[in-house]
Amino acid sequence: MLPYTLKYAPKSTKEVIGQDRAIAVVTNFITTFKKQKKKALLLYGPPGSGKTCTAYAAARESNAEILEVNASDFRDEKKLNSSIGRASRQQSLFAKSKVLLVDEIDGLFSTKDRGAVPTLVNLIKNSAFPLLLTANNPWDKKYSKLRSACEMVEFTQLSHQAVLSILRDICLKENINYEEKALASLSRRAGGDIRGALIDLQTLAHNDTFTFEQLELLGQRRQLDTMFNALLKIFKTTDAFIARTAFNDIDEDLEVIQQWIDENLPKEYTKPYDLYRAYEKLSKADVFRGRIMKRQHWHFLAVINVLLSAGIALSKDEKYTAFVRYSPTQRFLKVWRANQRYAQRKAIAEKIASKTHCSKKRALHQLPYIQPIFKNKITAAPLIRFFDLNKEEIAWLVK
Repeated sequence: MLPYTLKYAPKSTKEVIGQDRAIAVVTNFITTFKKQKKKALLLYGPPGSGKTCTAYAAARESNAEILEVNASDFRDEKKLNSSIGRASRQQSLFAKSKVLLVDEIDGLFSTKDRGAVPTLVNLIKNSAFPLLLTANNPWDKKYSKLRSACEMVEFTQLSHQAVLSILRDICLKENINYEEKALASLSRRAGGDIRGALIDLQTLAHNDTFTFEQLELLGQRRQLDTMFNALLKIFKTTDAFIARTAFNDIDEDLEVIQQWIDENLPKEYTKPYDLYRAYEKLSKADVFRGRIMKRQHWHFLAVINVLLSAGIALSKDEKYTAFVRYSPTQRFLKVWRANQRYAQRKAIAEKIASKTHCSKKRALHQLPYIQPIFKNKITAAPLIRFFDLNKEEIAWLVK
């Protein structure tokens, strides 16, 4: 199954919604590159606003070959020169025009001794082909020289109406029966991130239906990040730096994070050796968590974070491209259901203890003997009134 983010990626700039001004600048830059004073555009804006897909669509419409590299994979001078540098000077294999896309420059290290930013600035100045760079936030002072070498192009946050329009269209194409309230709520929660909204829709739509109850599985989460996106960062990368940032904005304790990884690892890592190595890292993280609880050595938290993020990410030899529907662990759901049942039992025992002047402990002990009485409607009726039982408590007693 293809991810919706790939399956419904815009094929042309006309399909990119809400970024008309930015699209015009990108298209003009590619077609009139030889007349441009600056040889690169820096496309910046919030995640999921259409930066990368605009670059691809504009290059396709200009009949240009596009070469994409991720900045986080080429952080030092040697790697940048061997990849982007060589491509910026060589003619396309089929003598076509060429566009170079350097995605996510936010991933560049800030350490000056590695020379990533100065090298990239130099490559821009000497490039024979248009360069497009993308970033979520390019305003860090370490990128000042890079900003000066590029023309800045802003991608604005999409309105929830624009996101809703796209989601409706995809539901129609995928034959997903949706509740309008659920789809509208999802579009608002996305905060303009269409990529995140598509991932959520594909993750939550079960049996070709999408309801508000399914949406509630996401919870009232912060827009900064989600557990789904954290797992994507870990499972879909082989870059330790990217993986280590996965839990920066996750407001969950270690046990919950470990349970999420444990639940979804076998779904993502289909090669036995990759799965073995990943579970080895997960088990070591659990060992260190035990040492924290026993000895109060809290500095081990840093070790656990590395094991659960970079450790899991580097346990595979290559990225898995298949879409996986991540889900929360069933363990917590079972515990919650058990607690709900126990809470019901406890509430009934409290009412019985109050009316019969015995302890709650004794009432709990006597419940199995009292339950058969409530299966007979005639004998149950006066007892229900006497103990003032509600419908849920009656249902528990007669089950």
